[in-house]
Amino acid sequence: MSPIVVQGSEAPRHARTSPSRSRSAARSRAIARAHAPVGAAAAVATGAGTGQKESAFGHVDGVVATRSSTGTKTDSPLIETPAAISVVTQDQIKAQGAQSIAQAIRYTSGTRGEVAGADARTDAVYVRGFLADQYLDSLRLLNFGIFAYPIIEPFNLERVEVMHGPASILYGQASPGGIVDLVSKRPTLDPYHEMFVSTGSYGRAQAGVDLSGPIDKNKEFLYRFTASGYDVGSQVDHTGYERVSIAPSLTWRPDNSTTLTVLGTYQRDPKAGFYNQLPPLGIGTITPYQGRYIPTSFYSGEPNFDKTDRTFGSAGYLLEHSFNNNVIVRQNLRYMDLSTDFAVVSPNGSQTNPTTLARGAFTTQETIRSISVDNQAEAKFNAGPFQHTVLAGIDYRNGLDKTLNGSLAVVPAINALDPVYGTSFGPVPFTTNNRQRIEQIGEYLQDQIKLDHWVALLGIRHDLAQSRTESLTLSTGITTIAPKSDTAVTKRGALLYKFDSGVAPYIQYTESFQPTVGTDFFSRPFAPTTGKQEEAGIKYQPHDKSLYTIAAFNLMQQNVLTPDPDSSHGPTARVQTGEIRSRGVEFEAKTEISRELTVLASYTYLDNVVTKTNTATQLGKHPVGFPMNSGAAWVDYTFRGGKLDGFGLSGGVRYIGELPGNTVNTFYVPAVTLFDAAIHYEFSALGPMFKGYSAQVNATNLFDKTYVTYCQDIGCYYGLRRNVIATLRYKW
Repeated sequence: MSPIVVQGSEAPRHARTSPSRSRSAARSRAIARAHAPVGAAAAVATGAGTGQKESAFGHVDGVVATRSSTGTKTDSPLIETPAAISVVTQDQIKAQGAQSIAQAIRYTSGTRGEVAGADARTDAVYVRGFLADQYLDSLRLLNFGIFAYPIIEPFNLERVEVMHGPASILYGQASPGGIVDLVSKRPTLDPYHEMFVSTGSYGRAQAGVDLSGPIDKNKEFLYRFTASGYDVGSQVDHTGYERVSIAPSLTWRPDNSTTLTVLGTYQRDPKAGFYNQLPPLGIGTITPYQGRYIPTSFYSGEPNFDKTDRTFGSAGYLLEHSFNNNVIVRQNLRYMDLSTDFAVVSPNGSQTNPTTLARGAFTTQETIRSISVDNQAEAKFNAGPFQHTVLAGIDYRNGLDKTLNGSLAVVPAINALDPVYGTSFGPVPFTTNNRQRIEQIGEYLQDQIKLDHWVALLGIRHDLAQSRTESLTLSTGITTIAPKSDTAVTKRGALLYKFDSGVAPYIQYTESFQPTVGTDFFSRPFAPTTGKQEEAGIKYQPHDKSLYTIAAFNLMQQNVLTPDPDSSHGPTARVQTGEIRSRGVEFEAKTEISRELTVLASYTYLDNVVTKTNTATQLGKHPVGFPMNSGAAWVDYTFRGGKLDGFGLSGGVRYIGELPGNTVNTFYVPAVTLFDAAIHYEFSALGPMFKGYSAQVNATNLFDKTYVTYCQDIGCYYGLRRNVIATLRYKW
């Protein structure tokens, strides 16, 4: 695996003492320049020494990123950002054969994905025990609907960044666990071309192309065109996935101070997933039912009825202008259009007999249209001995979700041990027509202050979030309207000290808020849930090819909905007296030890507990789905020189600890250890005519372990079985 580009005023010590490393660094700088994004603040820049400056918005050659904008919305060194931030580079995504965002974070601390196993209708990622909101280029991907989820093709991205902990100071309403920010591929100053084809398990047929470079000789206009697609089956019978994704972009640089990048995406998923919930308490999956297990290939729906058809489109721009070296203004805007046609037959409720799974049918036609804009002004100045980077911004988002829903309560049952499909049932009538509009505007102010080795980060934000939900019951013609308005002020304060040795301890306090849908028995709108977190950590960066982070946190979510203690208000009434505490320790290491050897490692200790609730049986219990201990490690060794020049081996291990499988914690899903592996070869070692060609084979769950990945009170899900993908790639 190629090393990361050198950054800073001088090369790393090992780069100056090894001729072969120097040649590798030169190659890295060439690749980095080819991938470098452009912009007044993100243009190609050369440091005072031999290194090519890395950008928070561009390609990283290797797996170790040293800069990010997710934690500050400015191009900042990770070692100087007093927060736990994980970066998964495109090179890591390729090396591990990840096919989704949830798969890309498999080796990232504090996160959990793929909870529904083979059912990938969503690309959900949980951080510190909470569902994380996803952003694309720091603009929210709205998914407040029922089954309409914006899923981004990972081949279109340069990096996946995870900010651990509350992030409302910069992003407004957000989960207390953190956010996932996806950074798009952007046009490059120098030509870059890549194409690949893949095949593998379940009849996989996949291909993609990535083309970029200048249009004119003055490099005033730059382009990038990324396209990919696949058709692949699944471990579950009668299911599969199909996708076509196209992502063009164009950059205009009329002068050295102004950059406008226009980005577009069209993604069509005719087969976008399925719903395959199995009986709760591990019946037939963890423990046998009458001596038999439910096959991992079992499908609980009806092949001739079920479908998940998704179309996603977006268009927007990133505009940046620098008035001088110290003042920069930006405007980022995106329009998104998402539609989903979903129909499913699935088991009803908590059923413990796999041979007679009672089922119902549900269908929805849903569209989400939204527009998001973020206006920023960044100023750098000195005030005495203090160096300030002040960021002021106003962001706005407006979204409209329309759903037409229908259901049929009873559909013929199915035997999970001996399924028979093709049963007939009546039409599924549409019953409700819903329309929900949300609107949020926020103003934020942040100051990054440096004094010698000290870095302070201060921020405050004010938000106004409004929503209006209209629900029409088609059988009665009655429409209910529920308007809602919330305001919130969130704050952040952090302090870091960077030693000359590369060690940087820090402390941080930060907050979040998240509007809650609905009203109590007296028709009073629910207040937003709030998140508050204290965090202390240590970062260590001995050189630009290594970054180690350990963080300890105490996170509280308040105003959580719980059942109304007054039984006269009915069984569905709710009040906001709940509280969840999440505490833990996260460790993450990414290091390119030498030109040949790369190591990734992570460990998470997570203790999340229900600390307040009106349900006595849940007080002091752990929320479902999250292990107390989890960890992962990945090692890659690539031969440099000799007869095996260009040949590499990779191995990974992932441990998911025992996790609660129901809300009262009387049942637990067993721990599991999974192994991944890969081999890869650079054909250039065979001669100049093979320059640019490479091949790799990835195998996940190498030993084909059958396991349950997640259970809740109403059902369980099998984890992914062994999957093998072979890829041939050509770059020029």
